[in-house]
Amino acid sequence: MRILLCNSPPSLTPLSPTPPQKPPLFPPSAAVWAKKTLINALTGALSLTLLVSSPSPSLPRDSPSFQPPRLPQFSNPLPDGCTEEEEQQEQEEDKVELKPEFVTNEEIVQEAWQIVNDSYLDTGRHRWSPQSWKQKREDILGTSIQTRSKAHELIKRMLASLGDPYTRFLSPAEFSKMARYDMTGIGINIREVSDDIGGVKLKVQGLILDGPAHTAGVRQGDEVLAVNGEDVKGKSAFEVSSLLQGPNETFVTIKVRHGNCGPTESLEVQRQLVARTPVFYRLEQVSDSPTSVGYMRLKEFNALARKDLLIAMKRLQDMGASYFILDLRDNLGGLVQAGIEIAKLFLNKGETIIYTVGRDPQYQKDIVADVVPLVTAPVIVLVNNKTASASEIVASALHDNCRAVLVGERTFGKGLIQSVFELRDGSGVVVTVGKYVTPNHMDINGNGIEPDFRNFPAWSDVSRHLLQCNSLRQG
Repeated sequence: MRILLCNSPPSLTPLSPTPPQKPPLFPPSAAVWAKKTLINALTGALSLTLLVSSPSPSLPRDSPSFQPPRLPQFSNPLPDGCTEEEEQQEQEEDKVELKPEFVTNEEIVQEAWQIVNDSYLDTGRHRWSPQSWKQKREDILGTSIQTRSKAHELIKRMLASLGDPYTRFLSPAEFSKMARYDMTGIGINIREVSDDIGGVKLKVQGLILDGPAHTAGVRQGDEVLAVNGEDVKGKSAFEVSSLLQGPNETFVTIKVRHGNCGPTESLEVQRQLVARTPVFYRLEQVSDSPTSVGYMRLKEFNALARKDLLIAMKRLQDMGASYFILDLRDNLGGLVQAGIEIAKLFLNKGETIIYTVGRDPQYQKDIVADVVPLVTAPVIVLVNNKTASASEIVASALHDNCRAVLVGERTFGKGLIQSVFELRDGSGVVVTVGKYVTPNHMDINGNGIEPDFRNFPAWSDVSRHLLQCNSLRQG
């Protein structure tokens, strides 16, 4: 099962101002599959990254040339801290996950039902409840599903009944396009996982099937130990993802420990970047003044957004920029984590970026800046009615912490977080799993963010506004 974690770009439809016991649904293998779906949407490398747990074969199941994937065989002794019982349990789970069984139409629909049952957050429409969703399961069990297209249609109707425009079905072709959100360039997602002694391990929580890392031998659940010989202990998942990035078709060496208790192995992986740079920048001269302004346009929050914006900011600083303009107009969002990391470039350590809420405790977080800002100069953020999702995270974080003024139009108002799960036939479902509110505790969803200025202000007015904002914050 692949998982993508995101706040997906909204459609441009205007929002309203407020917007007897049955047999088990899943065979044992499907139960394990469903159990391992959710990962943290706001920690780890990113919040929208293509994930796939082996297997998800690209060949048809009934193809005579199809051979099931095999786990590599190792004879190394168990690492310290691993018991034979743990190793045996891991092997049993791997056998279940990698078993190339035929997936029925009923199982595909049931898998989609289970994902919603486990993770869906009703954000105000009040159409979902455990009881009503259980009734959906009863309806599914009583339905004959003769074709795969009928199974997909049934999933569409099931998700549409929730009344959530962002919870929807993805065809296999639509799901495959999500590869542009790979942040590492080698087709893996990394997450920070706590161990039994209070430390943190960096684990592969998914990988693109037949992608660079998967082809080289990286597997779901592997622990990342080093990148190009550099020990990654103590680094964040986002930092390690950045280490893995590099020019297209160049090579990176990644050292992993297979599974929880397996051997270590160094693997050479060729990078294959899908994302294109979303950043455009230039230095502008203020008329009748020696002051220079660094203009940066960010078109979307993809895998390269933070890295390329950082480069732009540094170059503009070196060129003498005294002020900055961050243009988020028509930016519909993308990677939540990229938005969070970009906000950190402007905020002081300890300042709140966003609050998140969800059914699962892992979505109930106070996300704060943990590094010193790259720039401290006054900032204007340009917004309009197509500024949405991750763009609104950045805009509200800079605005509420008195780092920037907002100029333009009220933003779109999408404050929801989706996870995108791949079903075992290569299709997928997008499910709303959480929402976020601004540092000033405003619910963005359905409301948007009101700008400080409708027209472009003088820089003296910008500085005055930010000074007053900081004075109010300090009481």
